[in-house]
Amino acid sequence: MPQMGSIAEGRGSRILFVLGGLACLTPWISPPVALAVGLVFGLAGAHPWRKQSGTATRVLLQASVVGLGFGMNLAAMAAAGRQGFWFTVATIVGTLALGLVLGRALGMSGRAAHLISSGTAICGGSAIAAVGPVVGASEEEMSVSLGTVFILNAVALFLFPPLGAWLGMTQAEFGIWAAIAIHDTSSVVGAATKFGTEALQIATTVKLTRALWIIPLALGTALVLHRRSTRIAIPWFIFLFVAAAATRTWIPVPEEVWSSIVYASKRGLTLTLFLIGAGITIANLRRVGARPMILGVLLWIAISCASLFAIRALL
Repeated sequence: MPQMGSIAEGRGSRILFVLGGLACLTPWISPPVALAVGLVFGLAGAHPWRKQSGTATRVLLQASVVGLGFGMNLAAMAAAGRQGFWFTVATIVGTLALGLVLGRALGMSGRAAHLISSGTAICGGSAIAAVGPVVGASEEEMSVSLGTVFILNAVALFLFPPLGAWLGMTQAEFGIWAAIAIHDTSSVVGAATKFGTEALQIATTVKLTRALWIIPLALGTALVLHRRSTRIAIPWFIFLFVAAAATRTWIPVPEEVWSSIVYASKRGLTLTLFLIGAGITIANLRRVGARPMILGVLLWIAISCASLFAIRALL
């Protein structure tokens, strides 16, 4: 029979966790703060619903990203997508090639190196989840790869906005840079929200355009490995995001309606970052190990510096 103290402790952690989540829905909690609060719960091992959180986080992230589409003009989205297209192609190819070379130099398995490279090149956990089954990755390789990009993704949310301000970047420059150099959509949106409205619109569009490269990457990997029967996970919510932008562009609705949806979506993304932070544990950090983290950091530095140089040279 459980002791009264453990029951009270469990109930207390649940109450605090709910209060923390509710606070993230208020305008006083920024995305970096939400992530930091979530990290406190995660690193303290005080997440009361860890098993259920993964699905909730994914659904909330996708729904919130779709909601952001109601604040965007389709023509402006197309222009931003075209502007970031060649950056996307060059950085994806370059990151995958560099990851292969560095992974071999570090003595890592080809599967783990490819997973970390894919997560860095495209969109973090989503790319790893799509490519993992294609390469036949083990549960440990998946965990290590996801842990690596999630940790760096969390660091990026705190690092990029002040770094962009220090570099004197424009809204457009920061939006493209964040979309290319930050791993997951959640932190891309969080960092861009902190930087400015124009940066948010550009970063979201470029990042989601980039996420569509999951499909050719997974198909290309399957072709190289001669795995024809592999099922590819298609990020369908991106098409809903485009549909939302088309609705916003073509259907005459009072601006207050769109603004309310976008505001709710931003708060949803803030809550998403809280849940992501709560999912990072001490065990995750220990499981990653030195070599995968070194690979992740080197790739991250390379893609950040290369994309920054290209943006400054070409924009």
